[in-house]
Amino acid sequence: MHICTYYQQPRLTTFSCSATTTQNACSTEKLVQLSLIGFKAQLESAAALPIQPNEKSPLAKTVRTCQQILKLEAALWTFVEHPNMEPTNNAAEQALRPAVIWRRTSFGSQSAAGSQFVARMLSVVTSLKAQNRDVWDFLALVCQAARFNRPMPSLIPLKPLTP
Repeated sequence: MHICTYYQQPRLTTFSCSATTTQNACSTEKLVQLSLIGFKAQLESAAALPIQPNEKSPLAKTVRTCQQILKLEAALWTFVEHPNMEPTNNAAEQALRPAVIWRRTSFGSQSAAGSQFVARMLSVVTSLKAQNRDVWDFLALVCQAARFNRPMPSLIPLKPLTP
């Protein structure tokens, strides 16, 4: 049997675990739960500090930030409950990177039709790269299909993607 306890003193939060058997001490999951309880308690106490509605002091900014974090609390810890979920948005940032670089180096497009073309091409390239498919091969198939009145190739994955 494992015993995990949570202690909170003013400005000090500690956790202690003791195992009554020779197995591992507290589970990581239990420690994470205890950590979140302590974190939430500190956020709630900071968010409850009195400030004026239009106050712009560093304290007021901190209080408002704590209030915003508490509003988003359920979504902030999803990655803890679901171990296969990334705790960052790096995949989305990396997917957008080519579009941002293109826009900076080409100065964007000059028409609505150009913007639509770029959006579609970036979508096609991003989808194909995510599926490890060759972009040039796909574009060649599109051109052949258009030229010879054949069905267009699909962007739907050829085989299921594995995480």
